[in-house]
Amino acid sequence: MQIQIPLTDEVIEKLRIGDKVLLTGVIYTARDAAHQRLFDEIQKAASFNRSPNLPFDLKGQVIYYVGPTPERPGEVIGSAGPTTAYRMDVYTPLLLELGLKATIAKGERSRAVKEAMKQYKAVYFVAVGGAGALLKELVIKSQIIAYNDLGAEAIRRLEVKDFPLTVANDIYGGDLFEQGIKQYARK
Repeated sequence: MQIQIPLTDEVIEKLRIGDKVLLTGVIYTARDAAHQRLFDEIQKAASFNRSPNLPFDLKGQVIYYVGPTPERPGEVIGSAGPTTAYRMDVYTPLLLELGLKATIAKGERSRAVKEAMKQYKAVYFVAVGGAGALLKELVIKSQIIAYNDLGAEAIRRLEVKDFPLTVANDIYGGDLFEQGIKQYARK
C-alpha cells in the first residue's frame, strides 16, 4: 500500500497490523538525545503557558528513530537503519498527543505507547534492522534542521520515496509482536 505524508486520521484508520506500506514524503529523524530536547522544550513551554518552539510541526508527521552514519561524497545520507523503539517510549505518548501520527523503528513498544496510539490515532511502523545500507537508497534528500551539536542524533528532515515498512501497532490495539508470539506458541 502506498502512503503519502503527512498522515491523516483517514489513512491511519485503514491500517492494520501486518500491512506492508511504502511511505513517500517527508519524515523526521530523532533518537534519544533529540527526544530529550523535544520533551524538555514541551515541558518548559507548558510551565510558561505557551506553545512549544519545536524544530518542526508534529501534526500528521512521522519520526524515524535513526542516527545515520556520515554520508560519503556524493551520497545523500549514510547508512540509515532503525534503532530500538523502547528507548523513546517515555517521550512518545506526549508527542502523539501533540499530533505525531507515526513512528518508525525496530522492536516492541510499551503498553503506555500502545494505549496512546489508540487514543490519538497513530501507528508504529517497523523497518528491517540491519538493512540501513539499503534503506539509505530510498532517501532522496537529507537536511539537518535542529541540534547539529548532537552529530548523528541531530534532527534531520528526510524526503523518502517508497520507504518499505510494516505496521506493527495499529489504533485498534493490534500488536504484530504479540500476534507472532501467539502464532508461534500454537505450533
